[in-house]
Amino acid sequence: MPTALRTLKAGVFLMCLLPLARLVYLGGVGGLGANPIEFVTHSTGTWALTGLMVTLSVTPLRRLTGQADLLRYRRMLGLFAFFYACLHFVTYIWLDQFFDLAAIAKDIVKRPFVTVGFAAFILLVPLAVTSTHAMMRRLGRRWQRLHRLVYLIALLGVVHYLWLVKKDLTEPLIYGGILALLLALRLPWGAVLLQAARNRFVQAGSSDMRSRL
Repeated sequence: MPTALRTLKAGVFLMCLLPLARLVYLGGVGGLGANPIEFVTHSTGTWALTGLMVTLSVTPLRRLTGQADLLRYRRMLGLFAFFYACLHFVTYIWLDQFFDLAAIAKDIVKRPFVTVGFAAFILLVPLAVTSTHAMMRRLGRRWQRLHRLVYLIALLGVVHYLWLVKKDLTEPLIYGGILALLLALRLPWGAVLLQAARNRFVQAGSSDMRSRL
């Protein structure tokens, strides 16, 4: 990998760690609010869902810009989404439920938003486990079919957020709108729109270059 790409990838890696660094900093200065557990749970869940959206945006951005190198970051972004989902899950079972398995099982059964969130996390696990190049080669075409679960996982994540929020639905609806757009762009007509937009950008860039000569 060229040095520039390594540097850029390292920069993306550090950016993905910023939410965690922020939580650590706020915890150190007492800035987690009156309910620190709720704050951490909400923050990690939000960043897990954001990571999923960013991961799903890589392919449309690659089609729009023609930059195939963007695909180099997709696995890392997906693993960071899983990382924050793990923090979200651990915060729930440890700091919220204190590893009370009976209470956790009751919560999963009786509270729909917990059921949906738990299902999304369980589905994320095999995607993280099979994210290596070795697993891609071993699974072949089955790898792609398995990793299409990310669409369902993202949908479950949005529903989890939507059912969790009691009053202001603005944020979960924004995530829902972003997900709907990202899924629509994967449809045949969405791909056509992306190609048309890319052609316009290329033509505009060419015209601008000619005007400068």
